[in-house]
Amino acid sequence: MSSRVAVLLGGMSTERDVSLVSGQACAEALIRKGFEVKLVDPDRDVLAKLTDADPDIVFNALHGEWGEDGRIQGVLEFFGKPYTHSGVLASALAMDKEKSKAVFRMMGVDTPDGFVTDRSKIGDAHPMDPPYVIKPVSQGSSVGVFIIREGDNRPPTELGTEQWTLGDEVMVEEFIAGRELTVTVLDGQPLAVTEIMTGAQFYDYEAKYAAGGSSHVVPADVSEDVAARCMKIAAGAHHALGCRGMTRADFRYDPSIDRISLLEVNTQPGMTPTSLAPEQAAHVGIAFDDLVAWMVKDASVLR
Repeated sequence: MSSRVAVLLGGMSTERDVSLVSGQACAEALIRKGFEVKLVDPDRDVLAKLTDADPDIVFNALHGEWGEDGRIQGVLEFFGKPYTHSGVLASALAMDKEKSKAVFRMMGVDTPDGFVTDRSKIGDAHPMDPPYVIKPVSQGSSVGVFIIREGDNRPPTELGTEQWTLGDEVMVEEFIAGRELTVTVLDGQPLAVTEIMTGAQFYDYEAKYAAGGSSHVVPADVSEDVAARCMKIAAGAHHALGCRGMTRADFRYDPSIDRISLLEVNTQPGMTPTSLAPEQAAHVGIAFDDLVAWMVKDASVLR
């Protein structure tokens, strides 16, 4: 008898649209693999919706707040059925850029210098010498990220207005020039290194999800040493944060000074057949449907 899987998709975050695409792709893959699938678009009544769906396993295809920051994971622990991806603590740590940076530094890993401050304190003057980056402390998909270049007069004015809805605290960190690299870790093992090529200033939301916004080169055209270092760091960060299932570590690589800097670990990577993590899985011989089925079989819950 096939397992009944509830696929969580959509949700309440700014990344709702991305989650709907990921979740639908995963649901279709699971149906092709013989699973019975129920789609659940969660709101604050998510526990009631899950109870009505009565799944054996929950596939978490949510992104952003309430999807990958430990909160839905806490609900799923209470629900008591195995669920995919990382647990409560690992999800919360990875989503919080300040706390995850502290873990990376304890590992001895290079990560951009920065600090957290109230957004109201940086509206009129530069908080550090440009170039630098301003980003929300707990968001994904590069939502709300700004690069302040040399010659810019001041930070974006919207930080001090009601237009900004991504929290009062923001991370200010140095901008690292160079190339965008990423590594997927599956079951604790790094898969490959991808270089992300984009005409945008950086791999922002539009570059990630708009048609033609970026292209991916896998394996990245880097030396064996650089690839090995990236993969080692990605696997180490996955373990240090206490992650499980699949994660993706994002890097900036400055070849002029041979600097590899870990930006963040994503515990809920995008899950369409052309997303970065499934693309790397395909590169090492794991088809999309098999990847999704493996994630369901890998699901767990604290007992």
